[in-house]
Amino acid sequence: MKFFDEARIEVIAGNGGDGSASFHRAKYVPRGGPDGGDGGRGGSIFAMADLNINTLVDYRYTRIIRAKAGENGRGRDCNGKGADDIVLRVPVGTVIRDSETGDTVADLAKDGERALLAKGGRGGLGNLNFKSSTNRSPRQFTRGEPGETKQLEMELRVLADVGLLGMPNAGKSTLIRAVSSARPKVADYPFTTLQPNLGVVRVDANRSFVMADIPGLIEGAAEGAGLGHQFLRHLKRTGLLLHLVDMAPFDEATDPAAEVKAIALELRKYDEALAKKPRWLVFNKMDLLDPVERKRHAAAIVKKLRWTKPWFVVSAINGVGTKELAYSVMEFLESGKGK
Repeated sequence: MKFFDEARIEVIAGNGGDGSASFHRAKYVPRGGPDGGDGGRGGSIFAMADLNINTLVDYRYTRIIRAKAGENGRGRDCNGKGADDIVLRVPVGTVIRDSETGDTVADLAKDGERALLAKGGRGGLGNLNFKSSTNRSPRQFTRGEPGETKQLEMELRVLADVGLLGMPNAGKSTLIRAVSSARPKVADYPFTTLQPNLGVVRVDANRSFVMADIPGLIEGAAEGAGLGHQFLRHLKRTGLLLHLVDMAPFDEATDPAAEVKAIALELRKYDEALAKKPRWLVFNKMDLLDPVERKRHAAAIVKKLRWTKPWFVVSAINGVGTKELAYSVMEFLESGKGK
């Protein structure tokens, strides 16, 4: 199934039913008095996070969600029936915003979390409510209130502890295959990954973390180059970013240090908070370099970048160095520094 992580919908809550202006009529009861019932409540619309749902594809085709109106009140003190609420089930990690104001309506990060999207209108009052000692035959009643209508944007952010980023063909998919059971597509050309992939990395029987692989970034992504920024939202919930650096690019003139700087710039353009997340360098494809030169080559890039954070040398294709990387990531997450 194609991965859908965005949708725009319109939610229309139900109107409240009108109150009734009725008078009791029965044989031998010439002045029965008012007996108009209240109108029913209009249906509200809620969103609820559900672990069994993975994408927002349902809301790509159902753009308008409309709840029913409450019933009108009737005579003989009969209140109108309230309308049923509608619950929209969405993937865990869905953020819902008001399209007009940009305000966040809901951030459903846990299974079972529920949020009100549009409130149904209250039912109107029947004339029975206006009866008093001085107004024994009231004819006034109130109309039901209209339900709320909202234009909403739904955005899915996958829940992962660690996010992979880097230029296309840096080996992100190969790395997630090496350390987890995830099996994303791997090929010898750029942009093999077209949608986010999640993998559970189990370092031992009782400890594990979730890793997310997103399509590669290129310089100019902020202006729409490549796949642009459309998948960077999935890294917002992560506690650590692993920045993969291709040490054996197709073009020998490519400068890995310049590519690292380009990715960092794209992160800042997209979201300053994301750019400030803890980020480690992972030098990949070391199996394609001379064994004597591997560490020295990586150290030269680190020195050129003036990099002071952790960095690792791995070969994802054969798993060399990946176990040490996974243990270091686990220790970092357990320390709470990534929160």
